[in-house]
Amino acid sequence: MPRIDHVDPEDIRIFSGSSNPDLAAKIADYIGVPLSPTLSRRFSNDNLYVQLGESVRGRVVAIVQSFSPPVNDHIMELFMMLDAARGAGAREVHAILPYYSFARSDKKDAPRISVTGRLIAKLIAESGATHVVTMTLHAPQVHGFFDMPTDHLTARPALVDYFRQQDLSDTVVVSPDAGHTAPASRFADHLELPLAAGSKERLSDSSVRITGMIGNVQGFRRAIIFDDEIAAGSSMVEIGKVLVDRGIQELNAVCTHGVFSANAIERLHSLPQMKAIVTTDTIPLPPAKRTPDLHVISVAPLFGEALKCNYLSRGIGDLFAFWKDFKKDEK
Repeated sequence: MPRIDHVDPEDIRIFSGSSNPDLAAKIADYIGVPLSPTLSRRFSNDNLYVQLGESVRGRVVAIVQSFSPPVNDHIMELFMMLDAARGAGAREVHAILPYYSFARSDKKDAPRISVTGRLIAKLIAESGATHVVTMTLHAPQVHGFFDMPTDHLTARPALVDYFRQQDLSDTVVVSPDAGHTAPASRFADHLELPLAAGSKERLSDSSVRITGMIGNVQGFRRAIIFDDEIAAGSSMVEIGKVLVDRGIQELNAVCTHGVFSANAIERLHSLPQMKAIVTTDTIPLPPAKRTPDLHVISVAPLFGEALKCNYLSRGIGDLFAFWKDFKKDEK
């Protein structure tokens, strides 16, 4: 069989759920195919109705859906789109999940609860997905919840490119949680910056306590606080207070997934030293949350490259979340 060396626009269909159509359109544009239409509406009894707007028979199908609010509605819509693609005879069905929110439910740490990250992964397989592409899962073991081939990507290349354009003199990278220092360490290595970490105790979903610091932040003027996501903003604010108390004059909050629930943006701005909030477009942000110091970096090229490489049967190791050395120019 001859090797395929280009993406055939007639052979691939990309659909978007309701959660993040702008990112889906950018992914489609990167690959060089149009975004196919999707019809989604509700019946009078509140049941969801979803229809794929183009034929998928014998074709490669990619469905883009982030688990952003309303999360449960978007998950149900994803299941129905996957099932529709499978039922209509798609050759492959790729679930593109920029933000997998239930990755935070990765263990049974209380009686009679569901390990929901694993449950949703199994339901994605049952719905018809033959392959999953996601980004920056909250815990690495969640990757193992999926029973089909799964590409776990990192936003690190895009974030590193952004910060290489900034003034990094007298800067230290800080992880709010000592248990999540590995990705922060790789980020710091690429920027050739030192690393420190907070010792964090979570009190509730929206409350944490920083009990100490691991590593030295004395003598630095700037700190880049690096985390996988910002939801309520409590971790960023508490570690920011500790850093300011230790002499840091300028704070930058950085994450892959900018959830920014409730008044998270206002909480971050309660620190006068907070100069920039940097995130990606895995989750769409309404205009009300787009403050002048909020910088959104698109990860569409990373998802587009992963999808293209899968279509062309090429390796994508350099895009993986736990691959140490990302080589930007290598395809």
